Amino acid sequence: MPYALSAFEIVAGILLLFGGGELFVAGSVALSLLFGIPQIVIGLTVVSMGTSAPELFVSLLSTIQGGAGGDAIAVSNVVGSNIFNVLIVLGASAAVMPLRVKSRLVRRDVPLLLGVSMATWGMASGGRLTWVAGLALITGTVINLLWEIRSAKEESSEASDDMDTDGAAPAPVAAAKLAAGLGLLVLGSQVLVKGAIAAAQGLGVSETVIGLTIVAAGTSMPELVTSLVAAYRGKADLAIGNVVGSNLLNQLVILGLCALVSGERGLGVDPVMLVRDFPIMVLTTLACLPIFWTGGVITRLEGWILIALYGLYVIEQILSSTASTASDEFRLIALVAILPALLIFLVWTVLRWKKKRHQLA
Repeated sequence: MPYALSAFEIVAGILLLFGGGELFVAGSVALSLLFGIPQIVIGLTVVSMGTSAPELFVSLLSTIQGGAGGDAIAVSNVVGSNIFNVLIVLGASAAVMPLRVKSRLVRRDVPLLLGVSMATWGMASGGRLTWVAGLALITGTVINLLWEIRSAKEESSEASDDMDTDGAAPAPVAAAKLAAGLGLLVLGSQVLVKGAIAAAQGLGVSETVIGLTIVAAGTSMPELVTSLVAAYRGKADLAIGNVVGSNLLNQLVILGLCALVSGERGLGVDPVMLVRDFPIMVLTTLACLPIFWTGGVITRLEGWILIALYGLYVIEQILSSTASTASDEFRLIALVAILPALLIFLVWTVLRWKKKRHQLA
């Protein structure tokens, strides 16, 4: 019976998320039309703030509850969500529809995300994120927001070329869609996470693994649904901006607030995460640069490769939570086979891009 209830909550949560994603994307597009703001800026700010609400709620609640288990859920939720966003959300969106990448992502947003990820990893390297680190992350949030406002003003002249201005909804309708969509996204994610955690705990999985996989995937469902809907509707700027913006906010806002709330004790970080999951989070962000840089389009093949990489990550998480030696064997296979294959693909992508540019020249 408990498993049947968990399954029902998971299905209900997914349905609520899809409904919320439709409304949220519609409201976001209407907002960009009304104020003449490029959709990439809307995706990096408004949409990413809305879809990051479940991560914020879950992580803050876990931190307030305190203890090693609460801290583990809070930190692993953010790190796992960032990995999920790049590999699954971005990958699935590209698999639905190849995504054309704006040059500002390569010049500004992805390098900024990479720098923030490395800085967060460095601040957590002592095994604890202090309130001082939290204050630094919140300060970074304010600086980035001011930068985004300036970018919106500079790029507002491009808005007419960036979107179709026919049929823009009135401001009250756009606001209502945003509010209703956000409400459904938050409610759906909570229902989904509740069911998923109950099922995982029934299987005896640790808090860190639950946070990195079940909770991270559950709280990232708004990002997934929103980006999938945006990609299907041809709004690539919203789909990509949502991923990059959410990953920035997850670290700057959520980890920053959690570290501040933790007070003098600081926000505890599992040592295993420092040597495994934080590096993976940085590497997945770094891997975006050659994909974004070459050709200006994230292809379906690259999307499926990102999805496959997340599958390997989940397998490694499951194996590492057991006492079996299969985890070491899997890592060996990844080291001698999967990693070289991935590097070959990235080199091939760069060479193909250079050949294409040479032919055009």
